[in-house]
Amino acid sequence: MQRLLPKATALLVVDIQERLAPAIDPSAFERLVKSTDLLLTAAQLLGVPTIATEQYPKGLGPTIEALRGPLDAVNAPRIDKTTFSALDHEAVSRWLVARAPRAVVVVGVEAHVCVFQTVRDLVARGLEVHVPHDAVGSRREADRLIALDLYRRAGAVVTTSESVVFDWLERAEGDAFKALSKKMR
Repeated sequence: MQRLLPKATALLVVDIQERLAPAIDPSAFERLVKSTDLLLTAAQLLGVPTIATEQYPKGLGPTIEALRGPLDAVNAPRIDKTTFSALDHEAVSRWLVARAPRAVVVVGVEAHVCVFQTVRDLVARGLEVHVPHDAVGSRREADRLIALDLYRRAGAVVTTSESVVFDWLERAEGDAFKALSKKMR
């Protein structure tokens, strides 16, 4: 496993949508949103290419309001999909091919369905995949925990959002470090 470099990493935000949010334990969902927001802020400050998906937004609603601004700030396209794996959508696959990242950080819901299938497909394509445990969620905690094991078995790295951010930063200095340190408190 190599260091995560901002220019060689992509951030993929999977289906963090309005109608899925109430089905997840409130404290777990709050943690997921805070961790995803931290990663999006880091992506903006450090130039990490970012993309987001929305599973059948007509039925499940758009991305939650709390993450729309951070996604817009990092110029992340939002792709509507009906496939479980984000990679089964041609626009997501084209976006990844065009950026050719060495590694992809994946966050979102549901951990055991769309996130898992996406992670598995990314690994199968030869990408190094990192999944922050604090930035994925499912309606049931048992499903989230099973998903963490599935990621490992698929060949992904289960990590934390802070581990990803500190890897991207490389050192404890500069404006980005100061801004992100405040956000981690």
